[in-house]
Amino acid sequence: MTRTGAQGSLFAPNPRGVYPFLNPSERTDRPPPPQNCPCPMEHSLFNGRDEIRVAAHYVGERIDLKSLEHTERLALAPLTIRAGTCGCAVLFRYGAVVLFGLDPLEEVSFFSHLAPLVHNPLPKPETEDATIRIRPGQREGVEDDAIVLHQASVERTQLIADVLAKSVVLAHSETSVSEVFVRIEPLAARLKQKGKGFRKSEELLNYIGGALLIQHRTVGRVEVVEKPELLWSHPELERLYFRLNKEYELLDRQRALQNKLDLISHTATTLLDLLNTRRSLRVEWYIVILIVVEIFLTLYELFIRHQ
Repeated sequence: MTRTGAQGSLFAPNPRGVYPFLNPSERTDRPPPPQNCPCPMEHSLFNGRDEIRVAAHYVGERIDLKSLEHTERLALAPLTIRAGTCGCAVLFRYGAVVLFGLDPLEEVSFFSHLAPLVHNPLPKPETEDATIRIRPGQREGVEDDAIVLHQASVERTQLIADVLAKSVVLAHSETSVSEVFVRIEPLAARLKQKGKGFRKSEELLNYIGGALLIQHRTVGRVEVVEKPELLWSHPELERLYFRLNKEYELLDRQRALQNKLDLISHTATTLLDLLNTRRSLRVEWYIVILIVVEIFLTLYELFIRHQ
C-alpha cells in the first residue's frame, strides 16, 4: 500500500461526452466486443485474478452520481459499476473514486469520461494505491503490505473502497492543514516575541473558515469515524473492516486532524480577538482625543474670544 500524494490533473478532454461505463444497451458509440474478449460481461469480476491493483483518488468536491443511473451497476451504497476490461469502480458522492483492476490506460480513459460529472475538481487530486491478494486459506486483513481476501466479492470490494476513500480524503485534509500551519505559525511566534498580533482580519477569518470547511468535509460529508452502512447487511465483514480501519489509522488520523483544526481555529480566533481589541482601543482613543479637542475649543470660546 502506497500513498502517492497529490497528482497532476487526472482529467483529459472528452469532447463527445460519452461514458464508457454505460450499460452496453445504452451505448451508441461502442463497437461489438471481439470474440476473444478476455472478460465478457457475464464473466466473474476481475476474470478470476488472484492479485488486483487498487487505486483510490480524491478528485473533487462532489460527483454527480445521478448521472450514472444508466450504468451497469454492480451494487449501490456505495455505487459500484463495471469499469475497464475486467475491473470495477466505486464512486462516492463526496468526490472520491476507487478503481479496482484497471490498468493505467483504462484509468485515464475512465477519468476523461468522468470529468463532466465532477464538481469543483481538485487541481492536484490525492491518490493512494493498494494491492489485493486472493488467498482463501489466509486470514483476511493486511499482510506484507497487501490486502488479503478470501474472495473478490462485490461487498468486500465496497468495504475496501470505503476505507481507501476515507483515507485519501484524510490525506488531502492533512496536506491542507499542514499548509495552514506553515502560514499561521509565524503569527503565533510574532505574538510571543513582540506582543503584537496581526493586521489583516480577512486572512484570519480565512483560516477559521478553512478549518470549518475541513471539519465539515471529514465529519459531515465523509463521516470518517462512522461505520459503513454495508456492515448492517453484511455483519460477517465487520472484522475485516476494523482491521483495515486500524491499518489505515482512520480514527487516529481523524483525531489528530481534529486537534490541529482546533489549534488553528483557536490561534486564529485569539489573534482576531486581539486585533479587534486593538481596533476598539484605537477607536476609544480617537473619541478621547475628540473630547479633549472639544474641551479646548470650548475653553477657547469662553476665555479667549470673550476677553
